[in-house]
Amino acid sequence: MSGWASEIISSYESGAAGCFVLHGNVNDRLIVPAKSGSVLGGLPEFVMEVLLPRFDVVLSYDPGQGLRIERGGEVFSQWPTIKEGLDLPDAPLPAVRLLTHYLKYCKNLQAVGAESPKVAVVIRQAHMICPSLPNSHNHDLNAMASILRGWAADMRLQEHGQAAFLISENLNGLHPLVARSPRISAVEVPLPSRDDMTTALEMLSARCPTALLNFRNDFTQPAGRLTGSTLSSVEILLLRREHAKLPLEESDLSDLKRALVERDCGGLIDFIEPDRDFEGVIGLEGVKSWLRQDIALWKKDNLEAMPMGYLFCGPVGTGKTYLVECLAGEAGVPVVTLKNFRDRWVGSTEENLEKIFSLLHALGRCIVFIDEADQALGRRASGSGDSGVSSRVYSMMAKEMSDTRNRGKIIWVLASSRPDLIEVDLKRPGRVDVKIPLFPCSDAKEAWSLMRALCKARGVHLSKQSDLIHKMPELLTPGAAEAIAVKARRLMITRELDAEDALSSCLDGYLAPISPAVIQSQIQLAVDEASDASLIPDAFRRSIG
Repeated sequence: MSGWASEIISSYESGAAGCFVLHGNVNDRLIVPAKSGSVLGGLPEFVMEVLLPRFDVVLSYDPGQGLRIERGGEVFSQWPTIKEGLDLPDAPLPAVRLLTHYLKYCKNLQAVGAESPKVAVVIRQAHMICPSLPNSHNHDLNAMASILRGWAADMRLQEHGQAAFLISENLNGLHPLVARSPRISAVEVPLPSRDDMTTALEMLSARCPTALLNFRNDFTQPAGRLTGSTLSSVEILLLRREHAKLPLEESDLSDLKRALVERDCGGLIDFIEPDRDFEGVIGLEGVKSWLRQDIALWKKDNLEAMPMGYLFCGPVGTGKTYLVECLAGEAGVPVVTLKNFRDRWVGSTEENLEKIFSLLHALGRCIVFIDEADQALGRRASGSGDSGVSSRVYSMMAKEMSDTRNRGKIIWVLASSRPDLIEVDLKRPGRVDVKIPLFPCSDAKEAWSLMRALCKARGVHLSKQSDLIHKMPELLTPGAAEAIAVKARRLMITRELDAEDALSSCLDGYLAPISPAVIQSQIQLAVDEASDASLIPDAFRRSIG
């Protein structure tokens, strides 16, 4: 049985909770046990078959379908209120009030010693009937929140053989009176694990034999590669492949996973399977050695020695993003980059982050890259113009980054040319354990080696010894050097110059893209942030202290 389902059963049977909020991956397909064998079904079916098989009466409410009797219609019809011919209401508040009255009626039967049925209530799309609207003065909404909280706080459902399930896409979308009630147990329904995906593929193989032809003897391989996707999206993919008579190929898996994950996450993330490693990094021997040692620990499952996260800091153009992609390629794990998860609607930003965190937990080992971290991670103290969103983003990110259960599973990598603007608490050990400074070239020789390598990659071949070494700009960054290499290639084509003349022409007219004063200040910031002096080149160590 799934861990989250076992958690619910344990909480209920121990008397710890009788009202549950199910949030997260609630709209996906789940593996539902049945008499004739497991089937793929929705969460409501899973709740009915796995969590509520012994309940005599199960009632559900859905904003679209209204109040419905899922099980025990004959028992429910014996309630005097129903005998009087009352129609089941469709509107949310009357429906929830009716459910409350029935729960109290059954509780009173028990109190006088009469036979009382075991009753369960399932509220679907709870975030739609009891949404989070800060400072709302809507009477119906506040009444709804008060009733739902009362189920757990005042009625003590589990003590009377009763249970309630509120199904919400996310916890932050629910009214605070419900989402933050200590008497209501919030349980996240996670994305499918590798074992779940393997089982689902085995079940789908009967319907999609052609689509899964290449994996019919071992479904663990595609299951591992597709973990992080929903079962619904994988099922749709396989049905389309089966209809087109196109077998799924091993070479397809990475691209398919990327497409499925990005679609399931609603465009909130970019999912990158890196195709480069440290062999493509010029210089930075000390940094590469440090990171390779960490990767070796990771591959040997020495997770307690792994950092929770890194901060790559340094002037603009020093290759922070490129180094992250190479780190992921070296480790053989995907990179998740957060896109614009902020939203103008109240509560939407927090809901988006909740969805992203759920995905990260399902992916297994991955690197989460946050570029321009000084802007993306929020502030402890929010400005007056964002309704507190920035501080809530900060709080959620800080909590997730310091969760020790993620050690060795999720590595956070922050990048910034202004690390001084990142909140100190987000950079502390336990969230960011290693702060790696990246610098521009310290002398003409280093700059020439960088320039030759970047030019060679673009078909601009330069001799190792050249007088052009004396024309190398001071504090040349990889970003600036790449721009020069591209320009040199352009001049070779448009003016028909040889490689050295083309580069010489570029250097004669070169203007630094960033002022030396800004570069120097960003160098000093990187030096100040470094977590180990060995990561700072000798040319910049004079700035220490």
